[in-house]
Amino acid sequence: MKPGIHPEYRPVVFRDKAGGTAFPTRSTVTSEQVVTWEDGNTYPVVDVEVSSASHPFSTGRGRVVDTAGRVERFRQRYGRS
Repeated sequence: MKPGIHPEYRPVVFRDKAGGTAFPTRSTVTSEQVVTWEDGNTYPVVDVEVSSASHPFSTGRGRVVDTAGRVERFRQRYGRS
């Protein structure tokens, strides 16, 4: 790696606004907000809209879309005679 051209890779906390959970990790993202974590250290915090804690696919609360019914209705309306 070339020195001096890469952003600083440091510990940060990502906080899920929808799920109310937070998890520490390492990233190059910057933030003006800080949070004191469970270990007593202060880390920058980044608020995210969706994470694996709140995404319907990961939590199993997703809806099943009836695509076969939609395709059949389309074919009935616009299909070849």
